Amino acid sequence: MGLPVVTVSVTEFKAKCLSLFDDLEDHRVAKIVVTRHGRPVAELNPPERTLSPLFGAHPGSVEVVGDHDLTQPTFDDDTFDAESGILHR
Repeated sequence: MGLPVVTVSVTEFKAKCLSLFDDLEDHRVAKIVVTRHGRPVAELNPPERTLSPLFGAHPGSVEVVGDHDLTQPTFDDDTFDAESGILHR
C-alpha cells in the first residue's frame, strides 16, 4: 500500500500549510490536492529526488599531483593586500 493522498480545501490549506509541507517533506503523504468548492485547483508533490549538498558532492573526483600546497597564494607579487583592503594597484 502506498502513501496516502491528502485532499484539503483552500481554507484548510491556508491554516495548515506548514504542517502539510512537513508531511510532504517527511514522505508521510504522496501528494496534497487543494480544492475550491469541491474541485481540485492544485496538486503538491514532493520532489522526485533530493540534491546532494554542493560541498563534498564529488569526493575523490580531483587529485592533486605533486607537492602543491593549495592554501598558498598563486602569485608572488603585491598586486593586492586583502588585510589592508587593497584589491588592486
